Amino acid sequence: MKISTKGRYALRMLSDLAVNCDRYVSLKEIAERQDISKKYLEQIVPLLNSAGLLKTNRGYQGGYMLNKKPSECSVGEILRVTEGNLAPVTCLEQSPNQCKRCADCVTLPVWEGLYKMICEYFDGITLEDLIKKNTRI
Repeated sequence: MKISTKGRYALRMLSDLAVNCDRYVSLKEIAERQDISKKYLEQIVPLLNSAGLLKTNRGYQGGYMLNKKPSECSVGEILRVTEGNLAPVTCLEQSPNQCKRCADCVTLPVWEGLYKMICEYFDGITLEDLIKKNTRI
């Protein structure tokens, strides 16, 4: 499993918003602070908006704000929005498992165990945890 640039940048963007949670923040500000292309952030925003992670305010002093408290937004949730799924193998992307070999697959428990660890790890970290550990955002 490899987390894409989209997932990493979304996490950085939302972490930036968590640090600045008292106001709406423009994409230009985030792009400058995070050294991310504003155009790239513009591609990520619709995903985060449709998942209900952002509040938007247009016009003067407009921008974006988290739609949840930083303590209520997990890294796992953000990565699922941007990456689609955290499953390490294709056969675990659907539940129940649709693979015709799943009943006889001797390796399936390995992948299920890994998937469980990935989900527990990412779901156990919130934006609040990230900003408490790193105030350089």
